[in-house]
Amino acid sequence: MDSNLRIGFIGAGNMAYGIAKGVMQSGCLIAGDVPPSNVKVSAPSARNFGRFQELGVAVTHSNAELVSSCDLVFVAVKPHLITTILSEITDHVTRKHIIVSVAAGVTLATLQGQGALLFSRGTWARQEDGDLLRSLLQHCGLVEEGPEAWIDIHTGLSGSGVAFVYLFAEALAEGAVKMGMPSALAHSIAAQTVLGAGQLLRDSGKHPAQLRSEVCTPGGTTIFGLHAMEQGGVRAATMTAVETATERARELGRKSVPTATENRK
Repeated sequence: MDSNLRIGFIGAGNMAYGIAKGVMQSGCLIAGDVPPSNVKVSAPSARNFGRFQELGVAVTHSNAELVSSCDLVFVAVKPHLITTILSEITDHVTRKHIIVSVAAGVTLATLQGQGALLFSRGTWARQEDGDLLRSLLQHCGLVEEGPEAWIDIHTGLSGSGVAFVYLFAEALAEGAVKMGMPSALAHSIAAQTVLGAGQLLRDSGKHPAQLRSEVCTPGGTTIFGLHAMEQGGVRAATMTAVETATERARELGRKSVPTATENRK
């Protein structure tokens, strides 16, 4: 691949938009900068085209046209549409194409610079294909490669985990409101607290349990608060939330696979 890399997105939702913005800001070490003129988006409806056009990205209603004019194609649609999309584009895919299927549950928030992305290479995907994808997506945050079996777990952990963190931040702020702090101030401080804790956790390389221990003073306020959280089952509830979201991702994946009868049609 060279600086003329052409990138397409089948689907014009949040997943496609978030990745497109990240790709164009990536300064890809392998392919160089990706200008808007090298990016194209396809969707059956023009409803979401506006924000792509504001970026200078071309739009089309034809998936076949998009694939024929692009080198790397992100299939960013709901799981149940994957089979239909693949049947539409299969005759237009060549050995030179790189086709990337975006996992269900990847939200716009996950892709806006501080996300954690996991990808898995297919049988015929080369190491250099993975290197290209990693380089393109670096602006979206942490980019890691792993086996396909981890993809649904990643959806439960990171894709859905964003909402879990929001819920925790909301509860954190509401606790302060209960004790008499103004709501706007409480939510601002809660957001900064989550941000600071997350950055320290990422940058320190320490296990969360070690960082938590370092904050706790014997007989102090934090250990009393943590005891209350443990009594409320926060740890178990969070683990169950990730497990449930993962199982739902697996369920959606199974529904997207065509049956033997459908394959014969």
